[in-house]
Amino acid sequence: MSDPQVLDVAEWSRFEIHADGKLAGFVAYRLEPGRITFTHTQIDEGFEGRGLGSRLVRGALDAARARGLAVLPECPFVRGWIQKHEDYADLVLESERARFGL
Repeated sequence: MSDPQVLDVAEWSRFEIHADGKLAGFVAYRLEPGRITFTHTQIDEGFEGRGLGSRLVRGALDAARARGLAVLPECPFVRGWIQKHEDYADLVLESERARFGL
């Protein structure tokens, strides 16, 4: 297996993860001034169980942090990932954390 790559495909409003030279999954987003809302995460069945969803979300959140964007985790997978990785909770606006269980 080649090292998976996470890419921001802005024209499709999603971060993609590629593994073994193929699209393995994506996390869709809506970008607004100063914030990014993650709306849906999907990993192809053939790539499930390899930790690619976690790697994808980490890459997307790291990119949001690097760009200084607040995060709204509307997607249940992204929200659950942040709940398990508390060091990323600061990306969610403090006023919105209770709504997302953070």
